[in-house]
Order: sequence, then C-alpha cells, then structure tokens
Amino acid sequence: MKKNLLKTALFGTVIASLFLAGCNSSDDPNPDPDGGGDDVRWITVTGAFPDDANPPVAGNGGTRAYALTHEQAINPNYEIDLFRMEGAKYVVGQELKSQRTARVQASEDGKYLYNIQYTGANGGVFNKYLVSGEGDGYSEVGYELNTAVILGTSPRWTKAAEGIGVGVSFGEALDPYTGTAPNFVYRHPKGKIKIANIDLDNTAITNTGNIDVDLGAELEGEGYHVWRADVPILNQAKDKLFIGVGIRRHNINGTVTYNNSGVINGWATTTDRDLGTVTYVVDYPSLKNPKIIKSTVAKTDNLSYRTMTQHLGTDGNIYQAATSMGSGHQILRISKSTNDYDNTYDFNLNTALGISDAGIRAFRYIKDGIGVVLYTRTSTAGGFVALVDLNAKKAEKLNIENDSDAGFSGLTASQNGGVALTGTFSQFQNIGVVGDYVYVPMSPNGKDGNLYVINWKTKAVTKGAKLKNASGSFYLGAY
Repeated sequence: MKKNLLKTALFGTVIASLFLAGCNSSDDPNPDPDGGGDDVRWITVTGAFPDDANPPVAGNGGTRAYALTHEQAINPNYEIDLFRMEGAKYVVGQELKSQRTARVQASEDGKYLYNIQYTGANGGVFNKYLVSGEGDGYSEVGYELNTAVILGTSPRWTKAAEGIGVGVSFGEALDPYTGTAPNFVYRHPKGKIKIANIDLDNTAITNTGNIDVDLGAELEGEGYHVWRADVPILNQAKDKLFIGVGIRRHNINGTVTYNNSGVINGWATTTDRDLGTVTYVVDYPSLKNPKIIKSTVAKTDNLSYRTMTQHLGTDGNIYQAATSMGSGHQILRISKSTNDYDNTYDFNLNTALGISDAGIRAFRYIKDGIGVVLYTRTSTAGGFVALVDLNAKKAEKLNIENDSDAGFSGLTASQNGGVALTGTFSQFQNIGVVGDYVYVPMSPNGKDGNLYVINWKTKAVTKGAKLKNASGSFYLGAY
C-alpha cells in the first residue's frame, strides 16, 4: 500500500471514503454467534511478542490480532495459538504494522481496528484494518496516514469519540539548567504539547494544534513540570478536548545529577508533591484556548500507560482513573456542566474493596455508572479484575482462576537492574465491551491463559477460549 504524506491524505479524503464502509452501533446484549456473514460482531484479541534484543524484551517486538465470535469466545475448548511459529514466521492471526507494540483502537461495532505505528522507520504512520473473518480475517483499508510530521514517531493517541481519533505528543522541553559546572542554575523546562485531530472514517488529519506548556509562575517556581501527554478524550458536547498529563517535580534546592560517565543527567527530581491530578483542556475542534484544571481529590498523574483511562459516562460526565502506570487507586469525575473537576466526587478502589494497596492498571466505563477495573496489589503478586459501581462507590472482585500469578505485574525496573520487564497488566491496552458482555484476556507473561467473558449485569464469569502463549509474550487487549 502506498504511503501518503499529510498533504496527500488531506486532499484525498473523498477518494479514501470510497474504500470505507459505514459503522453500525452494536448495543445488542447478545452478540451474533453464527460465525459468518456481514452482520457478525467480531471480537478481536491482541497479543504482543518479544523484540530481537539480547536479551529480548517481553512484549516489545510487535502485535498480532485474532478475530473470533462471541460463541467462540465463551467456549473453553476453542483455542487461540497466536504466537505459534513455523520456522521463523508466526502463522496464526494478523500482524499489525508497528516496530514495537502497536497502539490499537477499534470502532464500537468491532468492524475496524485503528493503529498508529510506534517508533522505527514508520513510527507515526496510521493504519486502518477491516475485520471480516475468523482468525486472520483482516484487510488494510484506506490510506496510510503519516502523523509523524506533527506528532513525531512515538505519539500517544486514542479514539477520543466514535469516528474521531486524537494524537498527542510532548516535546521541545528545555534543559532544566543553564550555566556551566559547577555553577548550574535551575531553569524550568517548559515544552510543548502537539495535537492532531484524525478523521477515522475518512483517514485524514482535520486539524492540528500546539500547547505551550505554562503551569504558572508559582508551580514552575516550585519545580513542577510536564513530562508526558496522553489519553485525550472529548466531552459529550464534543466542544472540549481533555488531555491527560504527567507531572514531575524538580528539586530546585538540590543539585544536578550525572551518569556513570560523568555526563550531566539534569536537575534531580523529588517525590515530594502537593499538586493534584492535572488535565489540559482545549476547545474542539479548534484546539485553541488551553486551560489547566486540577483535582484537589487525587495527586496521581492522569496519563495511564498503554490503556485508555478516561471515559464518557452515560450521565455526560467524564470518569477518569487517576493512575500513572498502575500507581493510583482513585477514579475522578469531570463535570458535564463545568468542564472542570467535580472535587466533591471520589471513587476510591481501596475503600470499595476493603484493601489498602490497589493500583489501577486499566479502567473501562461500561454503562449507567458501571465499569470494570484491572488492578494489581503491592502486597501480593498477580493481576485482578473488579466490577465497580461508580454511583454507589462499590466494587466486587471477580473470581478469575489464575489472577494470583506474578506474571501479570512483571518485574519493576528496580528489581531488574533499571530495565522494566512489564507483565500483561502493565502493558494492557483495552477491555472489550459488547452489550451485556465484557471480554478480558488473562494470560500471565509467557504462560497459557483464557479469555474471560463477564456478564456485567448478572456478574457471571465464563472461562472462555484458551489463550496459548509463548516465552516473552502475552495477550493485552480485546475489542
């Protein structure tokens, strides 16, 4: 497929639309189980495999996808062997283009997968796939769209609303010091958040924008600074875009640090933080008038890692898991009426479960205040699943057979000489929801698992299709 640069894609919108079919909503509580025909609601399961490094990094080499029906998903005798190889080639499912783990989104009806390739020669290239058959039934449609000219080769992006993608990237930060050794002087790094609106139906970039980061003189004077932007989402009116940001704090009373070779690393950071969770808001679709909103309820970043953690609720409010790579345990609310944090609302997963050490890894709002959370615990190995009632502020841990396996959370960087080997939940990308059913692939790093299908209304859990695994691989999403 010919790769088109931004200009070509923008002027080719009409041509691109000829390749694409319209999307139909899938609110049927019982997904079509017949396994054939144009009306099948395909469930896609994705998995990541290791790269070619020595030693290889688990899940860092790319992503494969496999399509199945609901009936196959709930059948414990149905097997998905996504990482089976013949010679040097994977032979089951479809590889999604990306040098490293693909960042995959999907249409609500499951007919299309969307991906922006991450790093490498084609990093930043958008691809769209039509899902039309069991197993490897994927075909690439529309244009390849080069977002790297705006977002760079490693953008963060989400489906911010049905048919609308938004990519963001943070960069152009200044060195946090001026002068020469040993007389360095602290300087706030500032930086810029770049934004691109993507028409997912017609494969086109419709607008771009920039935010010159400005936390205000008081916060900047205390060393607070942005280091990442992620998880953009639109409000119900589609006139405001909310962008999660990661916040760190330089120890402005400290000194610069050096690596083992004597090269300067920068100003030392501190974990001492009083600043609440921060989100940038811009007008949509203009991407102008940036504004910072701050929570007084939580202090954890709003940036997630690989999964979407901001969702539009049935009530029109946005529900946001305040989590930074699994370190947070709260779900916050952004008011439909004010487009600001509702600081009277705080869902605390620890309180709801009666524990004290939960870390949210993934969060999916379902409907009518009900959601599902994947979480880990600092006191015990494993990865766990809970249904949450955001209105009643209650949660119930679900019975998942292998959830105590340490392969879900993986090794931290401090446990592995500075290189984090993350498990399934650390890399997890998407919880599938179709009607009354939630689809969660559960396979510890390098071990076989199952696709669990949860009826969120009855809370019944079905141990479904077998997920065959391989060393350094894991299943990380359902769509």
